[in-house]
This record gives sequence, C-alpha cells and structure tokens, in this order.
Amino acid sequence: MNLLADESVDKPIVERLRQDSHTVLYIAESEPGIDDDSVLHQANRNGALLITADRDFGELIFRMGQIHSGVVLIRLTGQSAETKARMVSAVFTDRGHELLSAFTVVSPGRVRIRH
Repeated sequence: MNLLADESVDKPIVERLRQDSHTVLYIAESEPGIDDDSVLHQANRNGALLITADRDFGELIFRMGQIHSGVVLIRLTGQSAETKARMVSAVFTDRGHELLSAFTVVSPGRVRIRH
C-alpha cells in the first residue's frame, strides 16, 4: 500500500510498515516542519493513505471538508513504540482494504473506520 506518514508518527511504526512491504514516505525524513495542509496535499498528490498522530487532520477533513485518500489517526498514547508499531501493522494486515477513502482511528482495543 502507498502510505505517507506525518512527522508525528513514531519512526518504529514507519519501519514496521516498510518491513511489511508498504511504500512509506515519511515527512520527518523528506520535509520536516511542513504544515498540515501541505502534508495532506502531498498525500493526495501521491494517492497515498495518510498516517498521523495529529488530531488536527480531523478538523481539516471533517470541518473544512478537505479531500483525502484516507487517514489513519494513531491514538496509542502510553504504549511503547514497539507495541504501537505492532498494533498499526496488524490494522493494515487485517483491515487494510477498509482504510482507503476512510478516516480511521486506532486506539487501544479499538479501530473505528468512518467512510
């Protein structure tokens, strides 16, 4: 799957998704510090699913009506980086086909997908 990870995403998550054979462009490696609008625009331009831990993308999508190819919001505060990576990897493995064009929230014990 073609993914764009916002710089708010922990590097072990990016590394795990790459190990799982996903193509992941990581903003922290390519363009650190760019604003959220630019991140979303870049994801759309590349036809990539956006992965983020930044709640501001919810406002861009729902309140401002921005177009997106899909967003996965990671809400796993308090979990180790390795646990987060494992959990996010499992979501992509088990439910990846449901994530495109959806707004998904990954939290402990729960995955909410809103189309």
